Amino acid sequence: MTSVNGTPVESEIAASESASTAAPAGGFKMFNRIVDWITNDRMQLINVTDRINDIVRKSGVRDGIVHLQSLHTTTAVFINEWQDALLHDVRSFLEDLINREESWRHNDPNYSDCERKNADSHLRGMIMGQTLCLQVRNSCVLLGTWQSIILAEFDGPRSRSLSIQVSGI
Repeated sequence: MTSVNGTPVESEIAASESASTAAPAGGFKMFNRIVDWITNDRMQLINVTDRINDIVRKSGVRDGIVHLQSLHTTTAVFINEWQDALLHDVRSFLEDLINREESWRHNDPNYSDCERKNADSHLRGMIMGQTLCLQVRNSCVLLGTWQSIILAEFDGPRSRSLSIQVSGI
């Protein structure tokens, strides 16, 4: 299942993947979810912090690690402050750093079979990175005062998936 306007809904995944694998009481646990978003813009930033914290709470892990992995090469997941002026600056920085109109071979039919002409999206995703590994403390993602977890879309609008794995005790 997916949703519109950046609001996630957990995907239906096999019971063996979605169930907590718990050792005896107080033992090590492993919990997996895939969450989908439908983006609306070519470049879009989505604050996923609350949704990730919901999944961490559901996992039953009190202390451990949460690993986030985008399942796409034209998206990224990163930490920064969620503030309108800064978000505008992030978009502008990435557009200035990697010009969409550059003569990228990935966009040239003489070199590539890609019809989306999205080399800039791949390069932005590569620079920003598709994974994060964060600490879980007291059943919550450990973040600094101004830190938020941000999913970045660079080739939208599209349906996007983020894999979340929580492990610990």
